[in-house]
Amino acid sequence: MSRKISMWSGPRNISTAMMYSFAQRTDTRVYDEPLYGAYLTRVAGVAHPGVQDVIDDMDCDADSVLADMGRDTADDVRFFKNMAHHTDGLDLGLLRGFQNFILCRPPADQLVSLAEGMTATPTLRDTGYTYQTAILDWILDNGQEPIVVVAPTVLANPEGVLRALCDRLGIGWEPAMLQWPAGPKPEDGVWAKHWYASVHATTGFGAPRPERQAVPDPLWDLFEVCVPHYERLIPYAIEAI
Repeated sequence: MSRKISMWSGPRNISTAMMYSFAQRTDTRVYDEPLYGAYLTRVAGVAHPGVQDVIDDMDCDADSVLADMGRDTADDVRFFKNMAHHTDGLDLGLLRGFQNFILCRPPADQLVSLAEGMTATPTLRDTGYTYQTAILDWILDNGQEPIVVVAPTVLANPEGVLRALCDRLGIGWEPAMLQWPAGPKPEDGVWAKHWYASVHATTGFGAPRPERQAVPDPLWDLFEVCVPHYERLIPYAIEAI
């Protein structure tokens, strides 16, 4: 029976690097945002590049996608890179049958990155924070172990944090998780040409990023809304071993 691991990330949170890391394991097959197409057809007004290409390329029926995610395969581990906001409008009972963990990033860093790389006027939905805390609440209410990974801690100590994550997930540590080949990957979604240029230039997690500038005034109100959600997640953050 396959072990099924679902990572629930916000955007601009090293989620693709985490997927590439797990793809280097000898026992794991990874999947890039399988619920993205269903999200785009269910939620109106998402201004992402290549929306129609994504819809044309993917199974956009959420029930069908979830059934496929839940099936057993010959792979020992199936790793799903998911965006937390792709659960918009879905019953969080979908989390059953998966080992779930949350990947987050401090709000100031994430908001500045969103404004620079996605949209000058990000919304609360764009950040994914409300969906991540809803996922956390479901995990706590349903007896699963809450696991939170904070992106800067991975960059500061990739081996230590990934060892700790593997330990919490009950899978063996593999040093190959620290490096991957540069360039596009077979597991990339069709949207990679729009979003993955910087991660395609990497062969590992790299050095910690410098502190970003202060939150710009237009993003301050959103920042203040995001902070309590982030503070709900942090007590469950794993530490390096």
